[in-house]
Amino acid sequence: MKAPSPDTLKPVKDFSRPVITFAVARPDGSDTAYFGCSDFKVYAADFAAAKFEPKELYAHESYVTGVALAGKTLVSGGYDGKLTWFDTEGGKTIRTHDAHSKWIRKVIASPDGKLVASVADDMACRVWEVPSARPEGFAKTGKPVHELRGHKEKTPNDFVSMLYAVCFSADGALLATGDKVGHVVVWDVKTGKEVGACEAPVMYTWDKVQRNHSIGGIRSLAFSPDGKSLAVGGMGKVGNIDHLEGKARVEVFDWKSGKQTAEFPGDKFVGLVNRLAWAPDASWLVGAGGAGEGFLCFYDVANKKTLRQEKLMMHVHDFAVTDAADLITCVGHNRVTVHKLG
Repeated sequence: MKAPSPDTLKPVKDFSRPVITFAVARPDGSDTAYFGCSDFKVYAADFAAAKFEPKELYAHESYVTGVALAGKTLVSGGYDGKLTWFDTEGGKTIRTHDAHSKWIRKVIASPDGKLVASVADDMACRVWEVPSARPEGFAKTGKPVHELRGHKEKTPNDFVSMLYAVCFSADGALLATGDKVGHVVVWDVKTGKEVGACEAPVMYTWDKVQRNHSIGGIRSLAFSPDGKSLAVGGMGKVGNIDHLEGKARVEVFDWKSGKQTAEFPGDKFVGLVNRLAWAPDASWLVGAGGAGEGFLCFYDVANKKTLRQEKLMMHVHDFAVTDAADLITCVGHNRVTVHKLG
């Protein structure tokens, strides 16, 4: 499938929101999207409606930082450490349970919708089976399929670490996780065994002088369509670690060898690259994030060049992209935007 060119990118919708939206899930070809927000709530929104009015579905006990669609089941996670499973067809909560002992940072679904993975600051990635959207199906599930632990709880400077990022490969066979100090682990989904690792230490900054704490970390991951390359997003070294002033940074690895194959250190925007996605034909890689303001940046990985850098009026926390890569729905600080390609 040939992807549309980044040169054709244009904004088609822009909505203000009274909250920060940390996560979005949007079924391919659908006008409906699901949001996880800073007011502890999960919403459904209809982009085709005459007036954009997201409807509250249910709530967590803290920030909702991950939402994922596994078939017709919506799974959300938050700083309360809980995962909630919601039946989108029946319009009701199926199950809520304590999934992690610390803040959940991300929740994703496998491409076939049969698995969900969550990562949290307890430094664990847990993989969950999604057998059914009915309570009797969940009764057979109980514990997660895998508990993956390949990240240290403390940084080299003895600070508490965080586990920010997780992604599946396009075929669902691989899973990658990334932490605060720039360590990436690649896992075999079937066996739960570690099969590779990469290091992106530039994305971690420690400053003992100013505040005696650290900043940065890997905030996004994305496998190339063929599963051979792994893109890693974050930001470069920071001077004043009280601000997200590092340059938006992307590195690409041959994950089997652990060697970096491309580097985009950023020359225009500052802040974290919070989300990455490849075009279906691997002709480009797109990253989004920000600090005070936000951005969409497109990269030609094969030729190691930046194709387009677009400023957005919000710090972007997440986006959803269609299978054809012709629509990108971005969410972040007080805004929701939709861009079209092609």
